[in-house]
Amino acid sequence: MMKAKIKGTAAERELIHLFWKNNWAAFRAAGSGSIKYPVPDIIAGNNLRKLAIEVKSTKEEKKYLTREDIDKLRTFSRMFGAEPWFAIRFDKKQWFFLNIEDIQETEKQFVINKEIAERRGLSFEEVIGIFRT
Repeated sequence: MMKAKIKGTAAERELIHLFWKNNWAAFRAAGSGSIKYPVPDIIAGNNLRKLAIEVKSTKEEKKYLTREDIDKLRTFSRMFGAEPWFAIRFDKKQWFFLNIEDIQETEKQFVINKEIAERRGLSFEEVIGIFRT
């Protein structure tokens, strides 16, 4: 469990550095996942946009999410006026950003698989508005 927490924290910090390198302010939300309030892992923004981001990193082909994960991100984003995003990185792959609507719902929970992330997800550059040709 502790190893997973360290890996998650490292993934969050990696994204924060990416945001700052691209002139976006970003910070890890203290207590995300461990307090009763619906706080995302990262809050990032510039003078035009605010993003509320749940960060997931996995070596598996799929990442499962609970309804509570989805509801908390949706609630915080609505209250704060931010765009809700899930950022996921499968081992040795780039970051993918998905809207809640792009995450597959199963009978009991939600799932992000690598194929859907690659097909529907946005790259880091795309999510912050850098389009390379």
